[in-house]
Amino acid sequence: MKIKLFLSLIFIILANAVSNAQTTTVGYASVQSGKKSEEVKVKTIYKDGILYLSEPDAKVQSFIEYPKRRIASIFTNADGLYAHIQAFDSLPQPKFGEKRVKIMGYDCKYAVFSSFSNTIEVWYTEDAPVPGSPYSTYLPSAKALVLKVMINGGRTLEAISIEKEDNSTALSYPIAQAKLVSGAELEGLKIKSRYHTLPVFKEERVNFDPSLPVPQGPTFEVNTTYRFSKGSVILKKITIPDYVKNGDQVFVDMQCWSDGDAYDRTGSVFMLPADGAEPGMLQALVQGLDRLPVYTDKAGKDYQGIRSEGGYTTPIELMRFFTSFGVRYFNNLRPIAGYDWKQAATYKQDITDLFPTTSKEVWIGVFIGNYDKGGHKVSLNLDFYPGYGKPQKTEKFVMPLFNTINIMEMSGQNYGRLFKTDSLHVDFELPKNIKNLKLLYTTTGHGGWGTGDEFTPILNQIRVNQQLQFNMVPWRTDCATYRPYNPASGNFGNGMSSSDLSRSNWCPGTLTAPYVVPLPSLEAGSHSIQVDIQQGNDQGNSFSHWGVSGILVGERVLED
Repeated sequence: MKIKLFLSLIFIILANAVSNAQTTTVGYASVQSGKKSEEVKVKTIYKDGILYLSEPDAKVQSFIEYPKRRIASIFTNADGLYAHIQAFDSLPQPKFGEKRVKIMGYDCKYAVFSSFSNTIEVWYTEDAPVPGSPYSTYLPSAKALVLKVMINGGRTLEAISIEKEDNSTALSYPIAQAKLVSGAELEGLKIKSRYHTLPVFKEERVNFDPSLPVPQGPTFEVNTTYRFSKGSVILKKITIPDYVKNGDQVFVDMQCWSDGDAYDRTGSVFMLPADGAEPGMLQALVQGLDRLPVYTDKAGKDYQGIRSEGGYTTPIELMRFFTSFGVRYFNNLRPIAGYDWKQAATYKQDITDLFPTTSKEVWIGVFIGNYDKGGHKVSLNLDFYPGYGKPQKTEKFVMPLFNTINIMEMSGQNYGRLFKTDSLHVDFELPKNIKNLKLLYTTTGHGGWGTGDEFTPILNQIRVNQQLQFNMVPWRTDCATYRPYNPASGNFGNGMSSSDLSRSNWCPGTLTAPYVVPLPSLEAGSHSIQVDIQQGNDQGNSFSHWGVSGILVGERVLED
C-alpha cells in the first residue's frame, strides 16, 4: 500500500513537472469591420504560473504572476530595473453580463470594465488549461483565459491560436533584481525615458544691477551663463547634443518666479547664432548699442536693431512670456483665504519650426525688463522628442525679419513706439526651394495706463508686397484664470484684481503664442513686409508701445 502511494506521488510530481515545463502561447489578431485578420498582433506566453505579455527586448515589460495573484510592470532604465506591483484586488472590477459567444471551441462568458471613460468588453473561459489575457489589468477572474477584447465598441483583439511548446523557450522574469516603486514613479520614469532634456539655465537670476561688469570676448565658454545689460539678460552658448535629429519636436520649458520684484514684466526667450557674425545682438551686448543698425521713424525717433538689414539679423524669439505679480516671493506677504498661491509661473512652448537641429552650437538667452535688484529667477530646459516616420528630405528654413522687443532696454534700447506715426517696413530676399512658408507673428500691446494700448483692443495688420495677409485685434480675456500666480497684484474696490484685467494679447504669468500667417504662394525673389498698428496716444509720462516679432519659417527642399 505504501509503495503504491509512493509511486502515485512520484507520478503526480512528474506530471506536474512536465506540465510546468511546457509553455502555452496564445496569439491574438485584430478584428476590423467584423473581419478577423490572420496575422498575430499580440502574443502571450504562459509558463510556470507566469504570463509574459511583452517582447523580451521591450523597455517596459508586463507580467501576470498567478500564484501570488499580482501583476508586475518592469521598466529597464539606463541605471537599472524598476518595478511596480499591483494585487489582483486593486485592479478594475468588472460587471458580468449574458453576451456569451463561442470562440475556438470554448463557450465564453462576458464581462465589461470601465476605465478613464472607456468601455472594455471581454469574453473569456475558465475551462482552458491555462489562464491569460492580452491586457494585464482586465482580468475577469484568476482562472480566466480572455479570448476576445473590444474597446469602445470598435478596436478588437480576438484569439486565433492556442499552442503548447516544450521548455526550450528562454523566458526571464527579473522581479527580484528590480527596485520596487509606486505606480506614479514608474509612469514618470517611463515618460522621461522617451525624450531628452537639455538643461540650459537653473535658478539663474535676471535683475537690474548697474554694478555688474559687461562680459568681454572675443571668445566665450560653452555652457557658461553670462549676464548682460545690467543683469536683465542672461545668455549661454550651448552645444546641441548628437541625439538631436532633424525631424525631432523641440520645446522650451521654463519656470520663473519673483526674487523681489512685485510687478508683471515683459520677458523673451531668444536665440542668437553661435558664429558671432557681425553686426549682431551679441556684439551690441558686449560693445554697446551703436553696434546695431538704426531705424528712424517719421517723427525722427530712433530704434536700434528692430529689423534685419545690411547683414544684421534680429534675435530669433523662441518664446514671449510675462512674469507674474510676485509669485513665490510675495506668497506669504499677502495671504488671502481661499487663494492658493503657486510657487512659479510655468511656460512650455513648441519651438520646432525655429530650432536648428542641424547646427552644432547656438546662444540661448532670457530677457526680463525690470528695475529691481532682486528681480526674478528662471530655470529653463530644452526638450527634444523623437520624430515619427522616415528621415526628412528637407531642412528647416528660418529667417528673422523684425523684433521690437528691446532686449537691451536697460542699456537704452528704445521701446516699439513707432506705430503711432509710422509702419514697420522690411525688405527681404526669399531663396529658392522653400515650401510650406509661413510667418510667425508675435504681438503684445503695452503702456498708457487704463486707456492705453495695454487695455484697449487695437487692430494689427500685416501686408506682404502691399497685399493684406493679417488683419486682427490681438486680445486676451482669460487673464483672471491666472490669479493664483499673482499674489502681489493689487485688489480693486469692486473685487477684481489688476491681474484679472483683459489685455492686448498677454496676461501676467503666461506666455503669448505667435500667430501663424501662411504664405504658400510667395516665390523666390525680392519681397517686402509692412506692419501697421493703430497705436494710441501717450498719457502723461506713460506711453503706448508694441512688442512685435516676425520670423519666416518653412522647409528647404534638399537637392539630390
